[in-house]
Amino acid sequence: MKEWCVYILACSDGSLYTGCTNYLQARMKKHRSGKGAKYTRSRLPVELVYSVSCLNKSDALRLEARIKRRSRVQKLALVT
Repeated sequence: MKEWCVYILACSDGSLYTGCTNYLQARMKKHRSGKGAKYTRSRLPVELVYSVSCLNKSDALRLEARIKRRSRVQKLALVT
């Protein structure tokens, strides 16, 4: 069983994308090939700048939602 995690990508336009997955390597491969999220397709290349493991899918989805509600400044503070 794969471990759930929440991640943040830095996009080529300077924006940040937050997502969650249970297989980070495969998800990154999709993002980088332009087959990931619609948001990142037009903002390639993307770089993984943050990831954190979660106990289960529910925890990952809750954390993803909390991070998405944060301001850009707060997200950047989390990344550094």
